[in-house]
Amino acid sequence: MKTVQVADVVIGEGLPKIIVPLVGRKEAAILEEAKTLAQLDCDIIEWRIDFFEEVTDEKKVAELSKKLREQLNKPLLVTFRTKKEGGELELPDDQYFAIYEEVIASGKADLIDVELFMPAEASAQLIAKAHEKGVKIVMCNHDFHATPTQAEIVSRLRKMQEKQADICKIAVMPQNPADVLTLLAATEEMKREYADRPLITMSMGALGMVSRVAGQTFGSAATFGAAAKASAPGQVPVEELRTMLKVLKH
Repeated sequence: MKTVQVADVVIGEGLPKIIVPLVGRKEAAILEEAKTLAQLDCDIIEWRIDFFEEVTDEKKVAELSKKLREQLNKPLLVTFRTKKEGGELELPDDQYFAIYEEVIASGKADLIDVELFMPAEASAQLIAKAHEKGVKIVMCNHDFHATPTQAEIVSRLRKMQEKQADICKIAVMPQNPADVLTLLAATEEMKREYADRPLITMSMGALGMVSRVAGQTFGSAATFGAAAKASAPGQVPVEELRTMLKVLKH
């Protein structure tokens, strides 16, 4: 199992790393929120650029990413979550890739989030450009309506590895407790049988909250905690999350 190092954070060893979302809409509010997040007990900040009202201006996104990275003094994950996977804004695919390419070329990000089901050729080109600059790729898939079968979850995670993601991430919505077990079993199977790089998996909502703190047991290397505002249902408040992870350490 390879680990992934971003700045001084090593993902894939020790306790699951805590990622906290930054979801402001205006530049001033984003920079103000960043001051608070910089003081939190977390490992990585995820800037959800689909919330940023000027996200279609690639240069502004890249410039703000540099300001944020300097102010946060923590690794920065830049994420545009598409509408179809639960995000705030719908964009043409070419604009989605153009924004990321500008961040890679002239901005500052330690990691970039790329969705599994984006066009394969454009994704491959973006991943290659990111890796040339030392930027790591979190490849992800979200199902806000249901939990796929265990075999399907494992299949999607394996596809992410094949596409040269540095970290493979999936989030699913449970309809019952058995769905939470499906996600955890898929994570354990993937870790045991196929994974050669870190995984991030979660079952969303209150029902799936246990999956967000049980990562070390089943194989998930990071978890998302909520600060002022959660970016997905079921995120645990960050001030409680570290304690919970330490209690469950084995």
